[in-house]
Amino acid sequence: MAGAVILGLVLTGLGARWLSQRGGGESRGRPAAAVNVEKAARQDMPVSVTALGTVQPIVTATVRPQLSGVLFKLFFQEGQIVRQGQVLAQIDPRPYQLALAQARANLARDEAQLRSARLDLTRYETLLKQDSIARQQVDTQRATVGQLTGTVAADRAAIGSAALNLDYTAIKSPITGRAGIRQVDIGNYLTPSDTNGIVVVTQVDPIDVSFALPQVQLSQIGQASGSGAGLPVEARDQNSNGKIASGRFLTFDNQVDSSTGTVKAKARFDNPGSALFPGGFVNIAMLVQTLHDAVTVPVSAVRHGTQGDFVFTLQHDSKVKLTPVKIGPSANNRVAILSGLAAGTTVVTEGADGLEDGSAVRLPGAGKGGGGATGSNKRGASAKSGGN
Repeated sequence: MAGAVILGLVLTGLGARWLSQRGGGESRGRPAAAVNVEKAARQDMPVSVTALGTVQPIVTATVRPQLSGVLFKLFFQEGQIVRQGQVLAQIDPRPYQLALAQARANLARDEAQLRSARLDLTRYETLLKQDSIARQQVDTQRATVGQLTGTVAADRAAIGSAALNLDYTAIKSPITGRAGIRQVDIGNYLTPSDTNGIVVVTQVDPIDVSFALPQVQLSQIGQASGSGAGLPVEARDQNSNGKIASGRFLTFDNQVDSSTGTVKAKARFDNPGSALFPGGFVNIAMLVQTLHDAVTVPVSAVRHGTQGDFVFTLQHDSKVKLTPVKIGPSANNRVAILSGLAAGTTVVTEGADGLEDGSAVRLPGAGKGGGGATGSNKRGASAKSGGN
């Protein structure tokens, strides 16, 4: 019984020792991690400012009648592009045609009275020279002529007012733009105080985009826009993948919003195809300057840790070195390296998770024994052979 217990303890100890030795061997022989690499290259890197913008028409006009009347006709389709001065609706013109005819009749009557009064004044002045009439009568007739002259002038003004009212019965578009959904129907009685109006016309070409920028960027953007060259601005879709339109920076607001520390800005875009729709949201990218001949790497090559930003560079012994870097602006999936990395240095772009300073790595297509890359992995193999 005692011998069996002793034998069991011996076997257990031998098994634990064997497992310990096997585990240590595997730790010491940790396989190299498969990675993709690419060389740092020099290229021009645009420095852009990005923001979320709202598309705003330059002018939005609510078309209202300038006098009261029954809506007679409509001359536009909803969603139609209308031109400035184009007739959109017609109020019943007959009452205003009659008012114009009455004003003209009043003018004809008063002009006839004025001619008669002038003839009488001429006769009275002749009689006065002959001392055959009192001067007071002549003065009274002269005052009558002056009164009728004023009446005729008022009649002419009334004709102008009546003609203007008649012209107002044809309701015209004040701007060129897209007509919205009509707010009235034929037969409705319209007044100038109607809140909704007949239709809203929105100018869509050109069009503005309003956005907010941090106040710390004011000086940089102001210096660039003040050079006279202007700042190009791109409007992109909400995923920032596709460019919708290109325009130019227009202006800043005249004060900073103290609650947010931002300042409103506007950019103007040509919009012939109506790609920018009023009220929509777009991503704005404004080119402020360009870093020429900057060292760049893929964005995936940059890692972030407690010590700051860094990359893993490939060494001649197929091991990697943790290299701290200072990053700059990014564009098109590449980021500028302002310091810490030389052009031509090979950096790890994929497979860096779990790597440490001095970790062994292997390139795609290479076996554990270090075989060469083939097929789609030739780029990685060539990068390895030219590593730092």
